[in-house]
Amino acid sequence: MSRTVIRGGLVITAADEIHADVLIEGGRVAALAAHGQEAALGWTESADRVIDATGKYVIPGGVDAHTHMDFPFGGTASSDTFATGTQAAAWGGTTTIIDFAVQSRGRSLREGLDQWHAKSDAQCAVDYAFHMILSDVNENSLKEMDLLVAEGVTSFKLFTAYPGVFYSDDGQILRAMQRAAGNGGLVMMHAENGIAIDVLVQQALAEGRTDPRYHGEVRRALLEAEATHRTIQLARVAGAPLYVVHVSAEEAVAELTQARDKGLPVFGETCPQYLFLSTDNLAEPDFEGAKYVCSTPLRPREHQAALWRGLRTDDLQVVSTDHCPFCFRGQKELGRGDFSKIPNGMPGVENRMDLLHQAVLDGHISRRRWIEIACAAPARMFGLYPKKGTITPGADADIVLYDPHAEQVMSAETHHMNVDYSAYEGRRVTGRVETVLSRGELVIDQREFTGHAGHGQYAPRATSQYLS
Repeated sequence: MSRTVIRGGLVITAADEIHADVLIEGGRVAALAAHGQEAALGWTESADRVIDATGKYVIPGGVDAHTHMDFPFGGTASSDTFATGTQAAAWGGTTTIIDFAVQSRGRSLREGLDQWHAKSDAQCAVDYAFHMILSDVNENSLKEMDLLVAEGVTSFKLFTAYPGVFYSDDGQILRAMQRAAGNGGLVMMHAENGIAIDVLVQQALAEGRTDPRYHGEVRRALLEAEATHRTIQLARVAGAPLYVVHVSAEEAVAELTQARDKGLPVFGETCPQYLFLSTDNLAEPDFEGAKYVCSTPLRPREHQAALWRGLRTDDLQVVSTDHCPFCFRGQKELGRGDFSKIPNGMPGVENRMDLLHQAVLDGHISRRRWIEIACAAPARMFGLYPKKGTITPGADADIVLYDPHAEQVMSAETHHMNVDYSAYEGRRVTGRVETVLSRGELVIDQREFTGHAGHGQYAPRATSQYLS
């Protein structure tokens, strides 16, 4: 059994910061010991590989609980495959993604899940798991939910948005929540009032308001808050937990805060684009704003303070990317002259850990909170902890050596995502991934990709550890 020692670094988890050496055996963390201790010195002598982490942070690999690789949307598909997307994830210090398998209308959950297994099988550079999108709630799909939970697909996404595509009405949502309350699953909700939004879209287009900026204007913050409130009440009626994805608006955060103050099992995630970008980007001239079209949409900058506060107070628990990239040329351009035809989604799987480290430097969050919201909380939320999301004996050796002093400029020229623009083009940040291990194997070695498609394994999940 091969032994690797990571020595001399500052180990940061959600719970601790300790100067410690880490012993890895058989792809797992075997032990930690204070640097210079006799035990640690002994490991170094007998190790097959010693990695020097002096001056670096040693952190758990990131868990990105919301990605869309090779995802069909609006007559096209997201530009990252499982091969390119998981390689980019590794470059950004993320060692586990949870992607969304899609049930097509009129088809079974199993058929959708099999399709996503076929897309991802032997393609991934890092480990991966699946949520299931429910597009068609009926007697058969409700029964199938129980089977999926039993085999490790323990979360189900529903939409109050996208009528005619993914939309479920309140009755369907309630029935799915009741089923989840019985089988231990977690319902994830895209909370925007899609029926009302469609009215505003048609009115805007009829008035000649066709530019990308109107995508943000019609998807009102109040309609996000309304759907958040409504689905929280449905979850209460069902006696089910609820996880609201990509929260972007101050008013929606207020709904989650109010529910959590009552002690309800209600959780929320936000994404880097809502923390670092705004409607100013959507309004960029010459159709450049199309690069920033995603749903929920970017909000005016004033909303950012509420999101950061929610992350500090734990009213928001997770930062995921909702990585769903479409190239500007040929894909985003499908919406020239009609913002409603711009494919919804942005790239970000490679940027999350670095942007959140910058947030530490900017004073928004602490170092341990960085690891909590990017690694530990998503792993706990979706039944992967402590195998993922921490550095502790028995955990998978998904470990990142992070240089907190390296400076970088984010750019499409240098990123590894398969998309022709960066949402953060020209942004200077301090902190960079240097070396990444996935289950003890070097995937990035001192800024060189040494991994391969097929290393990543599918990870069946337990039920949410926030509910047990």
